[in-house]
Amino acid sequence: SGVSRYLFVPLAEAVMFAVAASYILSRTLVPTLIMWFERNHHRVAPATPSAGGQEKSNPSDDGSGADRSADGRMHGAEHVALWIRPFVALGRLFERGFDRLRTGYHDLLGKILTRRVAFAVVFLALCAGSWVLVPFLGQDFFPAVDAGSFELHVRALAGTRVEETAKLVDQVEAVIRQRIPAQELQGIIDNIGIPNSGINLSYNNTGTAGPADADILVALQQNHKPTANYVRQLRLDLHQKFPGSEFYFLPADIVTQTINFGLPAPFDIQILGRDLQTDHKIAAALAQRLRSVTGAVDIRVQQPLHLQRFEFTVDRTKAAGVGLTERDVASSVLLSLSGSGQTAPSYWVDPTTGVQYLVSVRAPEYRVASLNALQSLPVSAGQPGAANGQLLTNLASFTRTNSQPIYSHYNILPVVDIFGGISKRDLGGVLSDIKPIIAEVQKTLPRGTSIMLRGQALTMSSSFIGLSIGLIAAVALIYLLLVVNFQSWLDPFIILTALTGALAGVIWGLFVTGTSMSVPAMMGAIMCTGVATANSVLVVTFARQRLNDGLDPLHAAWEAGTTRLRPVLMTALAMIIGMLPMALGLGEGGEQNAPLGRGVVGGLTIATVATLLFVPVVFSLLHRGNSKPEQTNPSQGLAAPIPAT
Repeated sequence: SGVSRYLFVPLAEAVMFAVAASYILSRTLVPTLIMWFERNHHRVAPATPSAGGQEKSNPSDDGSGADRSADGRMHGAEHVALWIRPFVALGRLFERGFDRLRTGYHDLLGKILTRRVAFAVVFLALCAGSWVLVPFLGQDFFPAVDAGSFELHVRALAGTRVEETAKLVDQVEAVIRQRIPAQELQGIIDNIGIPNSGINLSYNNTGTAGPADADILVALQQNHKPTANYVRQLRLDLHQKFPGSEFYFLPADIVTQTINFGLPAPFDIQILGRDLQTDHKIAAALAQRLRSVTGAVDIRVQQPLHLQRFEFTVDRTKAAGVGLTERDVASSVLLSLSGSGQTAPSYWVDPTTGVQYLVSVRAPEYRVASLNALQSLPVSAGQPGAANGQLLTNLASFTRTNSQPIYSHYNILPVVDIFGGISKRDLGGVLSDIKPIIAEVQKTLPRGTSIMLRGQALTMSSSFIGLSIGLIAAVALIYLLLVVNFQSWLDPFIILTALTGALAGVIWGLFVTGTSMSVPAMMGAIMCTGVATANSVLVVTFARQRLNDGLDPLHAAWEAGTTRLRPVLMTALAMIIGMLPMALGLGEGGEQNAPLGRGVVGGLTIATVATLLFVPVVFSLLHRGNSKPEQTNPSQGLAAPIPAT
């Protein structure tokens, strides 16, 4: 449910359809191919005793281990093409090695079964102790992806003209080129000031509020050093070289922007209240405290309150005395400063080229370049016969004030946002330090003001809860399905005991590789439970069959482990080897699914050990009531030969 649904439902559907297709092919195509490829394979006839008491061998057997027909042609393993024989030799070498492995496993399992209670206690203690590592893993909603690009926002001192901002951007760009080698730099794009288009302005979330703001987008070549290293170095360099300006980095790749759900930072702390002045004071004090949190970087207030402006107040008595209204004064000032396209004619056609141009009029910039020029702006009613020639200074008074260029609302209430990023630490660890600070400030807020935490923090928490519920539901559903299949409540429980090793393996796999717990890692844990359960079914099914044949539980578990060694190892190794490229994070954006692969590899490694060692022990312990009196001593009779497979 939630965000995880949109991110991983396609992955889950792909796995389900692939498993369903493989099951159908294993029951249809695989038997057909076996029958086709093994049609020329003949078994060697066993030797028969002669009349003199000596064994009489098959006349077609020449001692080579192959079957020779009456016409002298070879059948079986020797009747193969020359190019296949190296693979046959490799297969025989593998079989000899596997036989030695099986012999060692047979002896090890026998020794463990003689001390099964002690082994079960130690194994469960190790699995339970693995959960101590969970707080050291850290938590992230999604792993960071190195897309080879980053975006830097520059904010100069309040009141800086766009020309001066452009000079500052040139200096910042020079610092970037000094830090990043030329062979790794692909290009730099600068966007200075407010976008010309209203559409671009409405969709802009970088915090651009005026001519003192600029965005710098940097793209790196394919073979570049980690982008995060450059970002950390530039963060230090820029603050040291330009102490009066503000710098913060924004997500430039589509993956991070999608994970942030439109926000320009991983976490967003909102101060909601009706008094903006009070909200800004609270936000400034809170942001100052958040800057001391380890791992929290680029802390800034999204809505600045230092934009300088001139505010004129119209004296309506004086304006009415000359036949003007406050609307006439405001319209005249707006026409002079912003211009108007409502002209006659609306278009002008160049008589030379025939190109037509849209006509718009406004006051020349030199006429509004100073306060005296503003006070001398003409004011009129804009109607024929109306009073004209009045100066603005005769009708209004001027004051210099600071204003907020960006106004944001959440549920109608005005809101001030504090955005922040993460560096060299997991999101869960940073939030664990931020939440106590927020709770402390929350107690001192005036009535009607509140603080809300948004961003990846809430999304991560809801996703973790949803995936945890999904994991528990998956285990419960598997158990009920096995109960129906086995017609028993005990054997499915024995099968699921392998999941203790699977979950411990997931934790160790993430801890050893330095990977934080994330949504992909939890998806890997869910996938691991399915494969671990399937392997345990193989062992418990065979042990149950041998138990029904009259064998005591101890020997049934021992024989089941030895007999099912090959399919269990092949299934686990196939999954582990298939996940290794994903676990290594190879390729562009490989970091995205690396936690999933590492969780599966670690989980299946320990789950396989649990299936081959712990599950037979649990089976022999829980079914010991079925033992015959003469078979209750586990230290006797454990020297049986290895069962044939």
